[in-house]
Amino acid sequence: MKFSKVILITLLLSLSLAACGTDSKSKLEGIINIDGSSTVYPIAELVTEDFNAEYPNVQITVGFSGTGGGFTKFAAGEIDIANASRKIKTAEAEALTAAKIEYLELKVAYDGLSVVVSKENTWVDYLTFDELKMIFGADATATKWSDVRAGWPDEALVIYSPGHDSGTFDYFTEAVNGKAGVIRQDSESVKISFSEDDNVLVTGVAGDKGSIGYFGFAYFEENTDKLKAVPLVKDTTKAAVAPSFNAIADASYPLSRPLFIYVNKASLVREEVKTYVTFFIENAKELSKEVGYVSLPDADYTAALALLK
Repeated sequence: MKFSKVILITLLLSLSLAACGTDSKSKLEGIINIDGSSTVYPIAELVTEDFNAEYPNVQITVGFSGTGGGFTKFAAGEIDIANASRKIKTAEAEALTAAKIEYLELKVAYDGLSVVVSKENTWVDYLTFDELKMIFGADATATKWSDVRAGWPDEALVIYSPGHDSGTFDYFTEAVNGKAGVIRQDSESVKISFSEDDNVLVTGVAGDKGSIGYFGFAYFEENTDKLKAVPLVKDTTKAAVAPSFNAIADASYPLSRPLFIYVNKASLVREEVKTYVTFFIENAKELSKEVGYVSLPDADYTAALALLK
């Protein structure tokens, strides 16, 4: 009888504590504004959905105007968090200093920028970085696939690229052409389409036999039924490597890169922002895998949490 009473008291105590926890979470209110990289967007969107399931009264908006667009809004004080698919540039950091905005840089996952072609493309088995430059370089002259490699068909090249505000655009052009933001401009001889929305790029590449494009690994993973990822060769003494979780994690894939969130320190004074960012870091390991990216080593997340505290 006494044992039953102990169980009953313990159960009531547990329910009471759970209710208190729920009440505490429902009382957290506020508004959080986030913008930036379309590559980081899938992670941020999933984090936000899970966070709102626990903290329903915090209003969060997540945009994807591109890494550069996000940093512009960050410097203007319009957002609390800037998502970025590359590290902040010197000019962007200087703009934040001028605006007296201090920030934390927090790494959240790894991505493998994926070069993709249509499923109808039967000839591309791999591409070297020199061949990528023949397609995307500032001085590129190739207008047909046969210009890129002898034996390939006289199929017209069609290029789909993230927009100029995209961190993916900056990262890719720097990795391939040696300078961020440099890409061919001869739209009269080759059709070039730019978009900050990766879903638009997916649709474009999937619908054109002669197309080629690039974006984050997560978007390729979601569309393997429509697209082919192209294995890449940076060092011609080595074999071509296709994007995959393992190749991105060990950096053997030549377009592996880290993804970041930048948080305004002044915003962290607000409980809803600090709680959200802490939640983001605590759950980034599992959620990054869920959306197709590669999680960081545990030590990196531990260090990020220590920095927040």
